[in-house]
Amino acid sequence: MNQKTALVFGGSRGIGAACVASLLRDGFNVAWTYVAQGPVDDAPENTKAYQVDVRDPQAVADVFKAVERDFGAMPDCVVANAGINVPPAPLAQFGHQAFQDLMDVNLFGAFNILGEAARSTRDGGSIIAITTSMVRHAVPGGGPYTASKAAVESLVRSMAKELAARHIRVNAVAPGPVETDLFNAGKTDEAKARAAGMSPFNRIGQPREVAEAVSFLASDRASWVHGQIFQPNGGMI
Repeated sequence: MNQKTALVFGGSRGIGAACVASLLRDGFNVAWTYVAQGPVDDAPENTKAYQVDVRDPQAVADVFKAVERDFGAMPDCVVANAGINVPPAPLAQFGHQAFQDLMDVNLFGAFNILGEAARSTRDGGSIIAITTSMVRHAVPGGGPYTASKAAVESLVRSMAKELAARHIRVNAVAPGPVETDLFNAGKTDEAKARAAGMSPFNRIGQPREVAEAVSFLASDRASWVHGQIFQPNGGMI
């Protein structure tokens, strides 16, 4: 049986890097994308990194073609993890450019990835989008970010219906607060403590804990899981 290939968009750090590691452990070849932080010199042989701006639909499509060229087939699994955050603020004070930036990357970028994944993922494969449990746990100042992720969940649910005939499973993983550069950026210790307090375990999640959910959904163990929003959030909601 040929080795399967996974393609992780946004795989250079945080949750994405943890997904790359988990999928490698589970026997996948792994392609991943980055914006600025490229691969290290001693990267495993069955990995390859590609620099791409997910806001550019042609650049996203070109990555799929590169995976087919470099690994001999289109991907069996696609993880749409690439995303950004900006400092939270009440809607009345939220800047138009900040909102545009969120939507350009988190929504339009995901649209580009998911659309190309729908066209190019091999039959019987798996597509997984990373969203957020904050879609279902509103906090002041978080509306624009969670709105960008809520829209992605709507795309996932529709895609699950559209791709079922090809036996492609489509799901989302919606973590709570996770210890990443994206989470820590601009946060005070007080804000981090409040985020930890959202879980009855009183801690922040780790990237590997989210990656394990992704690895499960990518595997045959999840053959009956389709159109779902997984929430590894330590009991936050």
